[in-house]
Amino acid sequence: MAAYLLRILVKMVITLFAILTITFIATRLSGNPIDTFLGEGLTAEGRATLIAYFQLDRSLWHQYLAFLRAAASGDFGLSFVERRPVTEVVAHRLWPSAQLLLTSVGLTLLVSIPLGVLAAVYRKSWIGSVVMVVAFAGYAVPAFILAIVMILVFSYTLNWLPVVGNGTAAHFIMPTIALSGVLIAALTRFTRNAMLDVLGQEYIRTARAKGLSEFWVVMRHGFGNASITVISVIGLQIASLAAAGSVVVESIFSWPGIGQLLVNAAIVRDYPVLQFGVITVAVAVVLINAATDIAYALADPRIRLAQS
Repeated sequence: MAAYLLRILVKMVITLFAILTITFIATRLSGNPIDTFLGEGLTAEGRATLIAYFQLDRSLWHQYLAFLRAAASGDFGLSFVERRPVTEVVAHRLWPSAQLLLTSVGLTLLVSIPLGVLAAVYRKSWIGSVVMVVAFAGYAVPAFILAIVMILVFSYTLNWLPVVGNGTAAHFIMPTIALSGVLIAALTRFTRNAMLDVLGQEYIRTARAKGLSEFWVVMRHGFGNASITVISVIGLQIASLAAAGSVVVESIFSWPGIGQLLVNAAIVRDYPVLQFGVITVAVAVVLINAATDIAYALADPRIRLAQS
């Protein structure tokens, strides 16, 4: 087990280093940020002073080495726009993003797993057919389309729900549904397929022959074994929400989280904020994937032995 954990740790470090390097290079390819957020009214002397202050006059290699040295000490620089440490800028946005992610994951698990189990148990009835039609429809609708439709219907037409901000519980409804919509559809389908594989096994027929109740057979012996493979999909989908889904949804609903911060930083070329924001999201995604791998290995020792 120790060798397995060490291998995961090494993969995490390599992945984060690669993401850090790619993010640094990609941000520099967009041009000089001084002209973007200060405009044309800046004098040549003032422009040169700012470029020297932010070390943008140095070669890309020297900027990269300086960035690595500073990052190793926990210093990711100052925001070009807000003129304060990027750690403070990003930290201020962490909790709103975490709230939205947690509510979306909670809604996903609450809806998708029961629907997947129902679709498997009643696969030959209209219940299973309806669940799968809804799942396929949800999987085909992107998060931004669902968000726009909900805004048009529930905000502008019916005036039931607010669009911007996160001040009340009502503000969470549309962003949470938009962020978890595709995930609910995907996890419902995967749970159904995992349950179908398990329900056809010999030990399920043996459990029924012993006179156990159908509910106990399905949930204890059926879902209990199917959940081993469902764990991996849940982890991957949560990681996808943290990485990509939140950027789109937070931008649409002006949610004050990291996703919206990254979009704004990219528009004004605020390199330090963009770099540290991407690194923060990357750390979250890598940790989620690592936790998923460990949980999967603990649930199924064969995986751990195969990776050792």
